Amino acid sequence: MADFFSFLGDANRLRILSFLATKEFCVSELAALLEMSESAVSHQLRNLRAMRLVSYRKQGRNVFYRLHDNHIFHLYQAVAEHLDEKDD
Repeated sequence: MADFFSFLGDANRLRILSFLATKEFCVSELAALLEMSESAVSHQLRNLRAMRLVSYRKQGRNVFYRLHDNHIFHLYQAVAEHLDEKDD
């Protein structure tokens, strides 16, 4: 688990997951949203795929990425909600 959460400590990976928590995107769309090169986004997506956090589907020449499953979405959502909570 330590390796998993350490892996998620990268701001760019979290930004990618944040967008993918809303819908699927192709690399060029993510690159534009993140203001990163397509190569850099592809590199991060490869790492996210290796950790089974994202999956993809091909449609013609485009590759669309999404969160791998509901576990990843719920994990992302739970952390986001926790960080948004106000202290009593």
